[in-house]
Amino acid sequence: MRTTILPLALAVLLLVAACTPRASGGAGPPTSGPTEGAGTGFTLPAEGLALQVVHTGGFLTPQLLAARLPLVSVYADGRVITQGPQIEIFPPPALPNLQVQHVDAEAVSVLVDRALRAGVAGSADLGRPPVADLPTTRFTVVTREETHVREVYALGAEGPPGPPGGDQPGSAPPGGPGSGLTPEQQTARAELQDLLRALVDPASVLPAEAVGEQEQYLPAVVAGIVTEWTDPQTGLDTEPVPWPGPPLPGAPFEPRLGLSCVLADGEQAQEVLAAARSASTATPWLSEDGRRWSVALRPLLPHEKDCADLAQR
Repeated sequence: MRTTILPLALAVLLLVAACTPRASGGAGPPTSGPTEGAGTGFTLPAEGLALQVVHTGGFLTPQLLAARLPLVSVYADGRVITQGPQIEIFPPPALPNLQVQHVDAEAVSVLVDRALRAGVAGSADLGRPPVADLPTTRFTVVTREETHVREVYALGAEGPPGPPGGDQPGSAPPGGPGSGLTPEQQTARAELQDLLRALVDPASVLPAEAVGEQEQYLPAVVAGIVTEWTDPQTGLDTEPVPWPGPPLPGAPFEPRLGLSCVLADGEQAQEVLAAARSASTATPWLSEDGRRWSVALRPLLPHEKDCADLAQR
């Protein structure tokens, strides 16, 4: 009797194992249809943005705030666009170092699932560290069912030695005396901080075969946030460069702040990119009438169409 039941039980166990969904850490071949989330009950969009992390606010000029790039953008087709390392010179290069890599369809689902489990769709109290003028980190997850947005102020500044600078993910340790946060708040923020680290480096949490090599992101359209140029008084050479794009200063963007926006696409985009490779953020750009302009170059991402997309942030 035992020799009859044992093979039968083994067959049942094998059948159950075969029907069980993969764990969220796995990655398989790309799929052509909508991908279902493994553990949190979602379906990825057929195209467009699936997951994004941006900084909003903080102590920057209006021009830099308008031209600010997301920390990471993950698309349903597997493209992952992040900010690469920037050469440490002053003034910085005119062009940001954007990198793109591809992950497979299941890997996109794994990253979205990780974001939902980290609290992007949650409502836990995240607290507010007693520090001023730091950016708010906004996480956005897009599924076919709904869009989740979660914001956390001063992420990465939860305790000594102080807040991180710039637009790179922070690495400050969570919590600590004087952080102004409860242990529960520290834990919730730490999960989002870990999520951000994973998203900007998907190879650290995904199988090697699911992640492609990074390469330079080449935009089809380049926006320029324009304002009148003023001498930065740095004592450095600020030789003007003729502007090869559409006429400056472009269309009004934030008139009360003296900002306008110009879009270069096609051949003009390539000409702007070529001219910008030898320019810096302090370079004065010459319009046809000889006026000097400050232009913060902002490559448009695949889901962005025009200047209005930048204003919505």
